[in-house]
Amino acid sequence: MKFERANPAPSASWLRGAAIVGAMTVLSRVLGLVRDIAMAKLFGLSPVMDAFTVAFRIPNLFRKLFGEGALATSFIPIFTRELQQADRSQAWMLASAVLGWLALFLSALVLAGEIALGLWAWCFTVTAETLILIELTALMLPYLILICLASQVGAVLNSLGHFKWPATVPVVLNFVWLLGVWCLTPWFSTPEMQARVVAGCVLLSGVLQLLVQWPALHSTGFRFQKDWRPVRNPLREILASMLPVVLGLSITQVNTFSDSLIAWLFSQPAGQTDAVMFLPGSPCYPLQAGAVSALYYGERMYQFPLGVFGVALGTAIFPLLARHAARGELDQLRKDLSLGLRLVILIGVPASAALVWLSQPIARCLFERGEFGPAETVRTGQIIAAYGCGVWAYCGLLILQRGCYAVGDRLTPLRIGVLIVGINFLLNLILIWFVAERGLAFSTAFCAMLQIAILMWSTQRRVGRFEWIELGSCLARTFIATSFMTAVGMILVTACATHPAWSGKLTGLVVPCLGASLIYLGSAWLLKLDELWMILRRPETRES
Repeated sequence: MKFERANPAPSASWLRGAAIVGAMTVLSRVLGLVRDIAMAKLFGLSPVMDAFTVAFRIPNLFRKLFGEGALATSFIPIFTRELQQADRSQAWMLASAVLGWLALFLSALVLAGEIALGLWAWCFTVTAETLILIELTALMLPYLILICLASQVGAVLNSLGHFKWPATVPVVLNFVWLLGVWCLTPWFSTPEMQARVVAGCVLLSGVLQLLVQWPALHSTGFRFQKDWRPVRNPLREILASMLPVVLGLSITQVNTFSDSLIAWLFSQPAGQTDAVMFLPGSPCYPLQAGAVSALYYGERMYQFPLGVFGVALGTAIFPLLARHAARGELDQLRKDLSLGLRLVILIGVPASAALVWLSQPIARCLFERGEFGPAETVRTGQIIAAYGCGVWAYCGLLILQRGCYAVGDRLTPLRIGVLIVGINFLLNLILIWFVAERGLAFSTAFCAMLQIAILMWSTQRRVGRFEWIELGSCLARTFIATSFMTAVGMILVTACATHPAWSGKLTGLVVPCLGASLIYLGSAWLLKLDELWMILRRPETRES
């Protein structure tokens, strides 16, 4: 069969947006990686790090919902529709109303949370580990307001075709976080105080993340307006669509957050080797202290390709899909959706394979220092491999879900998501007794694969039949290229592990990565996987 070379021109606009978001995300992920290395050296897999991880996940979960998820997904199609009008005044009113109500709702939510945390600490006898969890959660809870407002400002800018400044938001977080770890924590002697200092830096970064975008928003013509009466109907439309979108888009985030909570509850208390659980039969705890931290580091590794490519592609493609839907261009919507899925295959499949065979070298090279020893390396490497095998599914879900929401189908992802959450929860409770924290990661990856299979079957009933021949051909050729890449990569990993000067060093990680990448690119060229070059080259035209 002859494969024609893909023409990048029709999708140049959203590919350029994806390239901008992806480039800034690469910078953010690199800084985030340095941040994680610094945190691992400072805290290792300790109860304090476990507490910090759970506390940070709460505002971070809301960031993913409002930044990469529900509010933005509900807001962008309606805001885009208002922008099609000759007079943009109603669009600015709508943006002002959403920002205003969001600030009020989140402020009330944070106040209720702070009161609940205070009552928990005051009215109940809590352990030292629980007390530091309460304190860190209370410190970082206001960050929820700031980051969600910053994310909503970013959604407005993305709708207007401005991707650069919203993409700088995570860079600001990681930069401030690193400054706190490097410059402030050495002044404090206890891990608990150091964790509080880092939490304060996270809160400060939220202020900066909101401020850094405001000049760009102002330059588009936006002025905050207090009269929201003319946009009550579109505002109600956004609010009515949010709940199913919240649940539908948040499945992976809910599952990983569930992983952390279960790991916290089922971990043996530090220093209590003979502790038993308050369950029938008084069983021993199936997890050891540090399970939450190991899950966090493992998740951060699979989030690297997901953030660089999956979130970038989903962020850039959604406004385009929304425009196609608003104009009734279902053929073009289906074409761009299929192209997005082929790009996911080309990047997600090799990324999943690489995280599996690079899991131990990644953990050893990046984290094994300070409080993070060889035993922690083994535990974290196992988590990286378990989470990593589902990277392609996590990326694909971001594309498919936005395809559903672009055409107004909010219930299909919700129904599937509810089923997946239940399956993940049951698998979590079963697998932890057999493979410890690895079971939590395996469950999340498996559920993402199951979710994307069901969602693909359901989505085409609404948007029409996918280009299955092209998708199948792309998958088969990508699998062949990935197999060559994996064989060479594993040989290089083994060689580097036996080389005394490279084992555990950055060289022992870079050499297999570069060698395997070159093999994959060469194989992709020979197999004419032409969509891959659409990502690597810079689009030169824009869609009007």
